[in-house]
Amino acid sequence: MTIADSLLKTRRWTRMEYERLVDYGLFRSDEHLELLDGLLVVREPQGSRHSAAVAAVSRVLARAFGDGFHVRPQLPLALDDASEPEPDVVVVRGGAWDYVGSHPSAPALVVEIAETSLTVDREHKRGLYARAGVADYWIVNLREAVLEVYRQPAPIAAAPFGWEYRSTQHLAPGATISPLAAHGRSIAVADLLPPA
Repeated sequence: MTIADSLLKTRRWTRMEYERLVDYGLFRSDEHLELLDGLLVVREPQGSRHSAAVAAVSRVLARAFGDGFHVRPQLPLALDDASEPEPDVVVVRGGAWDYVGSHPSAPALVVEIAETSLTVDREHKRGLYARAGVADYWIVNLREAVLEVYRQPAPIAAAPFGWEYRSTQHLAPGATISPLAAHGRSIAVADLLPPA
């Protein structure tokens, strides 16, 4: 039986409440939390493959997007009033100092690196990103050595959070991909995955 199935009442947090808790220092420095649809979720610990993939993907995307964009690894994204995830890599317009007053809320690309977190990234975060209108969401799937590309967010009543992506692709290392916001720039999928 889950909490949702029980008679317990729960309270969801807003993003503004969550940020105040962070500002007040109510969480331990070793607690890795993110706010997903009003719930405080403990982030999975990172293994060495995951960490290496974050660094590699960040480098590749910085090169592909170039000037006018900023690559933010594992930093907060003000997704909506109830969610402030910390995706593995986010690409936003502008530079680092453009976000000194608040976290970015309109990403050009969101990338999650998935090994142990694959189910969460596919089944939970995907719906939240679609609901927020993120046009380009990628999962670097380390388990299956593929890049999952999700595009065209649309309301679908039966989907988690009421939204889903209409376009889904699974690309193998031999393929290339062009980010929607960096039209004409081609990225080798193999550059986003560990060497075989």
